[in-house]
Amino acid sequence: MEKWSLMTITVLLGLTVRWTVSLGSYSGAGKPPMYGDYEAQRHWQEVTYNLPIRQWYFNTSDNNLQYWGLDYPPLTAYHSFLCAYVAKLINPDWIALHTSRGYESQPHKLFMRTTVFVADLLVYIPAVILYCFSLKETSTKKKVSSALCILLYPGLILIDHGHFQYNSVSLGFALWGVLCLSYDWDLLGSVAFCLALNYKQMELYHSLPFFCYLLGKCFKKGIRGKGLVLLTKIAGVVLVSFAVCWLPFCTDMEQIMQVLRRLFPVDRGLFEDKVANIWCSLSVLIKIKEILSPEVQLKLSLAVTVASLLPTCVKLLVQPSLRGFKFALVSSALSFFLFSFQVHEKSILLVSVPVCLIINEIPFMATWFLLVSTFSMLPLLLKDGLLLAYAVTTLAFLSVCVASFSIFEKTSAEDLQLKPFSLSLKGYVSWFKAFPKIVRSLFLLSITLMGALSLMSAAVHPPQRLPDLFPLAVSVLSCFHFLLFFVYFNVVILWDSKNSKGQKKIS
Repeated sequence: MEKWSLMTITVLLGLTVRWTVSLGSYSGAGKPPMYGDYEAQRHWQEVTYNLPIRQWYFNTSDNNLQYWGLDYPPLTAYHSFLCAYVAKLINPDWIALHTSRGYESQPHKLFMRTTVFVADLLVYIPAVILYCFSLKETSTKKKVSSALCILLYPGLILIDHGHFQYNSVSLGFALWGVLCLSYDWDLLGSVAFCLALNYKQMELYHSLPFFCYLLGKCFKKGIRGKGLVLLTKIAGVVLVSFAVCWLPFCTDMEQIMQVLRRLFPVDRGLFEDKVANIWCSLSVLIKIKEILSPEVQLKLSLAVTVASLLPTCVKLLVQPSLRGFKFALVSSALSFFLFSFQVHEKSILLVSVPVCLIINEIPFMATWFLLVSTFSMLPLLLKDGLLLAYAVTTLAFLSVCVASFSIFEKTSAEDLQLKPFSLSLKGYVSWFKAFPKIVRSLFLLSITLMGALSLMSAAVHPPQRLPDLFPLAVSVLSCFHFLLFFVYFNVVILWDSKNSKGQKKIS
């Protein structure tokens, strides 16, 4: 009973923070003609409600794709239609075709904020609570602490309830998939991930770990026996899930191809804005977009992404374990974010949520990563007028993590899951005696740099010759962090001796 009482308080606290952030500004507020993501979501409601399905993804006189054309999979479109149906009952002007473009009012803001709040409450938050309850060999206090830290992660709150998006839906479905797989409900887990992928195509960041884990599990069960049966069932469930989601668009091949063209617009370039990935950071020294053609950029990013993914995915395929699966979700998403084509700054959330899932195992490194991920989106948050929300939620999150997990006491090689790696170094093991102190010093230096750059970005005007100085500095500093985290997570996965225990359990 006490466990549920504590978890209820945790959820209420998470909801309170979300609603408080939602009272602030949003993307593109009062900034015609394009406004921002808030208007994009409203416009999708206008389009899906007023136009027949066959026109949703096509450029027509009633649907100008240059003005926030729908570029997410069918489930997002259905969700927009559902929200539009409710909006029509409250005030038809909110989604009136053509005349509602750029509509802004306090009642409409309240409605839009409520749709995100309800989606979070129905999909993401229940998955977080049940996931934390499912953690094995974990005390009640640690389960509640994990839930509190995950629900107070500022990055997702600021983007969904501040900037304005529905990331919690796709991430929530993916989390339901992880939860189902942890209970060996492989078919339900497959359905949940299909829903995530059909809500946002960026869930491809997580697709390889899901694929490798389930395929590896089938191999371990015997590909000619129970494994083949399981593989057949999973394949059938995936095909049916996709068929149901895409059914209205399966009237002809041109419909399907047009949706796919909208989902994967390769003509947008290697990266947009000042995103904290390797291509944007390298462009400071090497103008990649000018030197290489778009086709070569696409091939290069694909090759580097695949190469960076292979080691962890191959290990997961050969040694499938739930622990390895969760770490592979982090590594895979981070590979996509750092090296893939057409990355947005908000895509770091696809790395952050899997990191949240392992915060009880490596609280120090998880907390550090989640702080950096929020900092990496600072230019976007400043543009949306969310500086105060950013500062308060970030400090609150850091305080909760320090109080809940005593993170500064969890910096030994063993606490950071680096003991197998340190033992493999043999003659250099003595260096690890000073490791906790070094890691703590680096963390404090990192926090200081991020804090100073946050203050400068908010209070200091950049030189006229370098208007993007601070956004670029944020991106480069964040990218440097992410590269180090990428190496760290891969070391933990590849030297992990605990995976063999999970492998035996699956067998």
